[in-house]
Amino acid sequence: MSNRVALVTGASRGIGRAITLALCRAGYDVAAAATTIENSPEFAEAMRASGFSPTAINLDLRSPESIKEAFGRVLKSKGRIDVLVNNAGITRDGLAVRMKQADWDAVLRTNLDGAFLAIQQVLPGMMRNRWGRIINISSVVGQAGSAGQVNYAASKAGLIGMSKSLAQEMGSRGITVNVVAPGYIATDMTKELPEERQQKILASIPLERIGTPEEVAAAVAFLASEEAGYITGQVLAVNGGIYM
Repeated sequence: MSNRVALVTGASRGIGRAITLALCRAGYDVAAAATTIENSPEFAEAMRASGFSPTAINLDLRSPESIKEAFGRVLKSKGRIDVLVNNAGITRDGLAVRMKQADWDAVLRTNLDGAFLAIQQVLPGMMRNRWGRIINISSVVGQAGSAGQVNYAASKAGLIGMSKSLAQEMGSRGITVNVVAPGYIATDMTKELPEERQQKILASIPLERIGTPEEVAAAVAFLASEEAGYITGQVLAVNGGIYM
């Protein structure tokens, strides 16, 4: 495989870090983007320990200026971005009746607006090269809903609709657009759930276990590959069967 360039958002921990490592192992030149990743000794050390050193780049998805600057730097230094993985996401959970406007705005701005603006940065180059892979990380919550997460569910469902529309727009240019929808995965975000809630979720998973970030990363690496060239507009659920 030629040394294709991939950019992963939310790359500093959890699923994003696993995706970064999986793409490095698959031979991609990876730019790992997150809010404060450039001078993170912990991230640099973890990557060195794994035998890889992706380019670390600071990116604040709430800021259109930060998005433009970060992508501009990657395009300038690497000349192209062939694969974009929109993984970054935040939660601000709460019941709809009491949800603050700021909590709605923060989640939609990061998870949906940020992903869209990131896509706009890579499309011109992908269209020129007539090759591209855009992979948006949604969630089972975007498919099935979840009480107390109307903002998060709306943002993740929005990614699915956006991806399907974009897949139709970009198919003739050799650009595929797909979604990976993880279920209950062992990350810092899910660790924060109360024990009782965790047990309830576990009981509803046919595979009777929680997933790993590496299992999500494997799905992303496949969709980024040459072999997945005839797959577009799809939602690949990595959820142990919790939602079918």
